[in-house]
Amino acid sequence: MPELAFFIGKGGVGKTTVSSAYAASWAAAHPRQKVLLLSTDPAHNLADIFETKLGDKPTKIRARGLHLWQVHAEKHFREFLKPYRDALLDLIESGTIFTREEIEPLLETTLPGMAEISALIAISQLLSSDEFDAIVVDTAPMGHTLRMFEMPQHFVRFLDFLDLAGSRDRWLSQRFGEKKGGPISSGVLEAWRAMAEQVRAALTSENAQLYLVTTPEEFSLNEAARSAEALAASVPELRISGVVLNRAVNRKTKCVRCRHRGEITGDAKKFIEKNFGDARLKITEDQGAPVVGISALRALGYQIFRGKKSRTVNSAPARKMPAMKSAAWPVADAPLLFTMGKGGVGKTTVSASLGFHQREDRPKAPVTVCSTDPAPSLDDIFAADVTSKPQFVLGDEKFFAMEMDSVAEFRSWADRMRERIDSALSSQTGGGVHVDLSFDRKIFSSLLEIVPPGVDEIFAIFKILDLLESGGAKQTVIIDMAPTGHALELLRMPERMLMWSRLLLKSLAPHRTLPIAQDVAVQIATLGQRVRELAEMLKSGSRANAFAVTLAEPLPDRETGRLLASLKEMGIGVSGLFVNRVLMNDSLDHSGGCERCKRAQSFQATTLAGMNKKYPKQTIYLLPEFGHEVVGCKALQDFTGKLWQLA
Repeated sequence: MPELAFFIGKGGVGKTTVSSAYAASWAAAHPRQKVLLLSTDPAHNLADIFETKLGDKPTKIRARGLHLWQVHAEKHFREFLKPYRDALLDLIESGTIFTREEIEPLLETTLPGMAEISALIAISQLLSSDEFDAIVVDTAPMGHTLRMFEMPQHFVRFLDFLDLAGSRDRWLSQRFGEKKGGPISSGVLEAWRAMAEQVRAALTSENAQLYLVTTPEEFSLNEAARSAEALAASVPELRISGVVLNRAVNRKTKCVRCRHRGEITGDAKKFIEKNFGDARLKITEDQGAPVVGISALRALGYQIFRGKKSRTVNSAPARKMPAMKSAAWPVADAPLLFTMGKGGVGKTTVSASLGFHQREDRPKAPVTVCSTDPAPSLDDIFAADVTSKPQFVLGDEKFFAMEMDSVAEFRSWADRMRERIDSALSSQTGGGVHVDLSFDRKIFSSLLEIVPPGVDEIFAIFKILDLLESGGAKQTVIIDMAPTGHALELLRMPERMLMWSRLLLKSLAPHRTLPIAQDVAVQIATLGQRVRELAEMLKSGSRANAFAVTLAEPLPDRETGRLLASLKEMGIGVSGLFVNRVLMNDSLDHSGGCERCKRAQSFQATTLAGMNKKYPKQTIYLLPEFGHEVVGCKALQDFTGKLWQLA
C-alpha cells in the first residue's frame, strides 16, 4: 500500500501550499519513487501554485517523479459509472416505478456529495493501481473534508438504495411465494461496497498520515480545535498525526507588526501543545510572500518536514500602492446578500461588518447574519454562542446571528415525511392490497437518506427565505457562504433540486388517491416552489446581490477571477469586491524597514494593479490590515470606520 498523507484544515490556512511543499520535497528526497499530489477541493489551485497547466488525469510535471491531479468531480464520476450504467438503469427500472429517463439524471448529477464521492473513487482507484509510492491529498476546507472522511458510510447508504430498488422481485416472492431471480447488479454493488471498505481501511492504516494545518490567529486556532473534535466524533478511528503551524513568526525583529505576529505565534504554540499534545508540531516561517513554483515549494517542504534551513523566497518588484480614495461602507438595497470567496480571506468578518454597518445606517430595519458554512465562525466574531436559531447579538435586539446546521434542517424535514407515511401505513388494514405502497415506502425512505450535493445548504437557504418573509419588507439577510467551490455548487443547485423533488413525487404517483400520498405530495410540491423562488431571487438584482471577498495575493486573486466569471455565467450580480488585509503605507511606518513587510506590500501592490485592469467596471473596496481579530462591538466599529476604494 502506498504512503498516504492528508492535509486538512480551515480554508485559507495554506493547505495547498503545505501539501504541495510536502509532495515536492518527498519527490526530491525519493528520486526513484512516484509521488501523486491529489486535490479534492472543488475550487482547485494546484495549477496556480505550480505555475503549470493540468488536465483531468494525473499529470507529470518537470520535477522528478512528481504528478499532480485536480479531480473534476462530475466528469470523474461519470467515467467511473460508465461501465455499470446500463446494468444499474435496468435494475432500477425493473425494480421500481422509475423509468430510465427519470433515474438517469439522478445518477449523473444528484448523487450525494459529488465532490466527496469522486474523491473516494479516485483514492480507491489509486490504491488499487499500485502506480504511486506515495499519495498526498490536498483537501477541501474542513467542513466538507469531514464529509469526505464520512463518505464510505454515506456511499453504503446509496448502495442500500440501489440494492433495495433491485429487490422488488425478491421482496414480492417472499410475500407471495413466487420464485424470482436476484438483482442483476448484485456483483457490482458488492464490488462498490468493497471499494468503500478499502478506502476506510486505508484512511485508518499505519501508512496514513493526517496533518492539520493552522495559522497563529485565534480564529484559526479555535476552528482547528473544533475541527479536531468534529473529526473525533464523526470518524473516531482517524487520528491527527501532526499539526503544521503555518505563517509563524519566530525570529526576533524590530518591526512592530512582525513583533505582534511573533507574540501570537508563541501563544499558538502553547494552544497547540494544550489541545494537540500527541501530534507532532511542524512550523513554517512567514516569508511575507506567496510560495509558488517547484523550487520554492521544494525548499519549503525541506524546511517544514526535513528540518533543513534552505529557503527560496519569491520576490516581487518594488512597486507603490495604486491610487485609492476614501469610501463609505455599502448599504444593502436588496433584502438578501451573499458574501463569497476563497476560504480564509475574511468572508465572515465582512459579512458581520456589512450587517453591523447596515444596523447603524438603518436603525429601524432588522438584520440577520447567517453562516451556511459547515465550519462556521460567527460565534468567534460576535463573542457569543451562535446557534441554528436566530438570536440577537452585541446587545442589539434587531441584529441577529445564526449558524445553520443545514444537514439537521434536511434531516428534520425528511423525518417529518417518514412519520407521515409510517402513521398512515400503521392505520391501514387488509393484507396484500397495500403491498406496493409498503414497498414504495421503503423506496421513498431510502431516497430521503440520500442527501444530494448542496441540498443541506439549500434547506438552510429556505430557512433564510422564511426569515425574509416573517421579518417584513425592510429586513436584510446576509449569508456568509461556504468557500468558493461549494458555494458555487449551492448556487447551481435549484435545477438539480427540482429534479430530485420530481422523483419523490413520482414515487407517490401510483397512490395519489390515498390521503397520505396527497399530503406528502403537497409537502414536496411546496419544496419545489421554494426552489423556484430561490432561483428567481438569485438572478434578480433588486432582491439579491453578492459581494466577493479576496486578498491582494496571487492565488486568491486567480480564484476570485474564476469565481466572478462563474457568477457572471449564472447571471448573478456582484455589487462589489472587498480586498481584505491590505498593508497601507501608514501600517509600515513602524516596520523599521522590515524586509518581510516590504516584500508583502510589493506583492499586494502588484496584485491590486492587476485587479484594476481586469475589473474596470467593478467597485473594488480595500480593507486595511486590522492587526488582530475582529471580535465584539468595539472592534466592528473600528473595522468599519475605515474603508478605501481603488481610484
